[in-house]
Amino acid sequence: MTTDPVIRLSDVRKDFGARMVLDRVSLDVGRGEALALLGGNGAGKTTLLKIVATVLRPTTGQVTVAGLDAVRQAEAVRAQIGFAGHGAWVYDDLTATENLRFWTTLAGRAASEAELTAALAAVELDRTGPARVRTFSAGMKRRLSLARLTLFRPAVLLLDEPFAGLDQRAKKWLEGYLESHKDRGGALLMVTHSFGRELGVADRIAILAGGRIAIDTPRGNLDPDDLQRLYAAHTEDGA
Repeated sequence: MTTDPVIRLSDVRKDFGARMVLDRVSLDVGRGEALALLGGNGAGKTTLLKIVATVLRPTTGQVTVAGLDAVRQAEAVRAQIGFAGHGAWVYDDLTATENLRFWTTLAGRAASEAELTAALAAVELDRTGPARVRTFSAGMKRRLSLARLTLFRPAVLLLDEPFAGLDQRAKKWLEGYLESHKDRGGALLMVTHSFGRELGVADRIAILAGGRIAIDTPRGNLDPDDLQRLYAAHTEDGA
């Protein structure tokens, strides 16, 4: 791992009307590094993630991804990002293959039939390509949403509660995928309420409270009890 910042937030502020959600947040994530962002409900974690993903614009401050400005070069930034939310975000009336093809088209990319088939196989959805997604279980839908991450090798992964709703096999697969992403030099930013598998992948832990980064520390040998104490010390949720 190097410390080259693939993701950089500098003095980022975000207001929604008179309400300030983020207050001069500065944060870096380097190559081969995973940062887990914790915080209470309404702390601004998902807002921060959406700003990096170019879904929202910061009120003030600067965000860069792979050296690209997330506001002025938003389209180029999106080409560097793989995003997975805690919901499946799949279309029930499309087949599994059609869902993957639709996502790649939205991203301005193309994938061959062989690549689409391989992506489904990677998440153990072999031979489901022609099936309508309405027939899938909730766990299968979550795995389908993860399959799109395997189609390309983005520089950055942005994850919102990535292990929520996954069965044990899918969780194990995702852990391996995230570790391989780091091994390739990719950066990973995930927001979570969990003290489980997400933190096992993380190299650093940051806690967002009051719109600011209250603590940013290497995970090192922190055990769950240590993390709970840190969390309780900086958030109302942990009080």
